[in-house]
Amino acid sequence: MKITDLLKVPPGLKVLITGGAAGIGATIAGGFHEAGARVFICDIDADAITRMLRDYPGMHGAAADVGVQADVDRVMDQASIALEGLDVLVNNAGIAGPTGGIDELDAPAWERTVSTNLNSQFYFLRKAVPLLRASESNPHVIAMSSVAGRLGYAFRTPYSATKWAIVGLMKTLANELGPDNIRVNAILPGVVAGERMNRVMRDRAKALGISDEAMHAQYMEKISLRRMVSMEDIAAMALFLSTPAAMNITGQAISVDGNVEYL
Repeated sequence: MKITDLLKVPPGLKVLITGGAAGIGATIAGGFHEAGARVFICDIDADAITRMLRDYPGMHGAAADVGVQADVDRVMDQASIALEGLDVLVNNAGIAGPTGGIDELDAPAWERTVSTNLNSQFYFLRKAVPLLRASESNPHVIAMSSVAGRLGYAFRTPYSATKWAIVGLMKTLANELGPDNIRVNAILPGVVAGERMNRVMRDRAKALGISDEAMHAQYMEKISLRRMVSMEDIAAMALFLSTPAAMNITGQAISVDGNVEYL
């Protein structure tokens, strides 16, 4: 086999992507679809799912609140039937959570962030792992963390705490599931260009009492390459991790961030 063949996503790979109808999730879903994978997405936005299924004929999807276990159980049942199994789980769903000092945050906002970003990963994993054990196609879990999962992130405590926890979850499961030939890795996006990051920077600028322009400049100064990354950069890493070339990569927290030095 040529080395270049190892870099190709196996055709017919069965992939479930949470939060797959918008942003990074939609870009990952589109990439897998274009590579010939069989793709199932879930998202809380039913209209966004409809648009994705229209744009990518043959893709499957269902609406769900990933922080609700009953919704996740239903989606997993639907996905396993539609895909006839599962080879790759991309635990991508997440929210930015509130911005503010720890003494200014309210409990519901904290709990919603933990539920969506962290509990959801557990809910999907507990149902997906038996399916992955049955896979003969390089089974793999991709847990979407963040650069905030390796650095402290003032005024974004709920978000950062969940992203650190996801890295711990990944490291533990890589050990636990390795004997079953299931790989587990985390992707840690940095400052990703798009409206979500723009909103985060606006909220943070407000919390610090500075202009949006000054906030943007501060973010760029923290990145060695002095630029944001794109959603396509993140999707490309997800696809690479699902190729034969990555069959011995597991237990890794892989930053795609231009080297964010601090937050």
